[in-house]
Amino acid sequence: MTSTSKRVFVLLVLLVVPSIGLAHAVVFPKTSNPGAYEKYILRVPNERDVPTLKVELHFPEGLRVVSFGDVAGWKLQVLTDSAQRITGAVWTGVLPKERFVEFPFVAVNPKDSTSLAWPTYQTYEGGEKVEWTSADTASKTPVSSTLIVDTTPKPIRISRISLYISVIALAFALSALGVALRPRR
Repeated sequence: MTSTSKRVFVLLVLLVVPSIGLAHAVVFPKTSNPGAYEKYILRVPNERDVPTLKVELHFPEGLRVVSFGDVAGWKLQVLTDSAQRITGAVWTGVLPKERFVEFPFVAVNPKDSTSLAWPTYQTYEGGEKVEWTSADTASKTPVSSTLIVDTTPKPIRISRISLYISVIALAFALSALGVALRPRR
C-alpha cells in the first residue's frame, strides 16, 4: 500500500466510522447519578430509504419513569405491568429518511450504582423491524446503556501544613512584588 493510498484509507475510515457510530437508537445522558430525577432523551435516526413508523422502548428494571414530553407528529402509548408500573413506551408517527427524532422522558434512577440497558425496536414502512438490543457494543444493533454512578465531585481536603505553606508563599510573593514595584532612587 502506498503512502497516498494509506492516507485515503485513513480518511475514509475517519469519515465512515463516526457516521456508523451515530446511526443507532441511543438514550442520553450516558451517565447519571443514583437516585436522581433525570431527563432522558431517546434519539432515533432513520437509516433507510423508507420512513420509520414506530419506535418502542423498554425501560430497565429499577428505573421509575414519571413523565413523557410531547413530540410533534408522534402519538405515545405507555406500556404498564399488572401493578401499573411503566415498563415501556411506543411512539407512532412518520420519520422520513435522513432525519432523526428525539423522545424525552423523566425517570427516577435506581438508588445504587448500576448500568441501565435500553432495548429499542424501530419499525420501518413495509414492516422491517430493527432490534437495538445486542449486548455486544461492536454489533450493528447495540443496545444503548447508561451508567448510574455517583459523579458528584468529592470535597478537596487541605491539610493544615499545606495551608500554612501556601500562606507563607503568598506572603513572600506579595513582599517580592512590593520590592519590585517600589520607586527607585
